[in-house]
Amino acid sequence: MHLALGSVLTALVTLPMQLGGLLETQLGQAFVAVIALAVVVVVGRIVLNIAWRLVTIAALIIGALLLLSFFGMGI
Repeated sequence: MHLALGSVLTALVTLPMQLGGLLETQLGQAFVAVIALAVVVVVGRIVLNIAWRLVTIAALIIGALLLLSFFGMGI
C-alpha cells in the first residue's frame, strides 16, 4: 500500500521535469494559473458551504432564544 502511494507521489513530483519547458511558456503559465484559481474556488466553495450552515444554525438558535425571552422564559 505504502509502496504504491510512494510511486504515485514520485510520479507527481517528477511530472514537471518530464514535461520539459512546456510550463515555461506563457500559455503553460496561464494554464497553471487557471488550475490554481480553480483549486482556490473549489476550496472556497467548500469553506463557504460550511460557513453558511454555521450561520444558519446560529440564526435559528438565536431566534429560538429570542422567542423564548419574549414569553418570559429567559435563560
